[in-house]
Amino acid sequence: RVCVDICFSDFSEQFSGLSSPIAAESFNYKKFFEMVGLKKKSPEDVKKVFHILDKDRSGFIEEEELKFVLKGFTPDGRDLSDKETKALLAAGDKDGDGKIGAD
Repeated sequence: RVCVDICFSDFSEQFSGLSSPIAAESFNYKKFFEMVGLKKKSPEDVKKVFHILDKDRSGFIEEEELKFVLKGFTPDGRDLSDKETKALLAAGDKDGDGKIGAD
């Protein structure tokens, strides 16, 4: 369990409300972030989650790191499909460089 004041497992209850989280192509990043409450978190808490997702500590979240985001929230989590990963990346990639920065 990786924790930095915020633990992915702390979101398990909210995540369990998503319908069919294991089904292929069922991932909706907007609903997912709404369900786990990231929109309600402080900027500091969002940065903490960012640093947990940034597995290689590059200062960016790359496509390969996003594929595994669901596994951090629930033991039944699956890898995102390429299509789902690309949609999630596009939503967070503000400058079009193919990765998500901390800001």
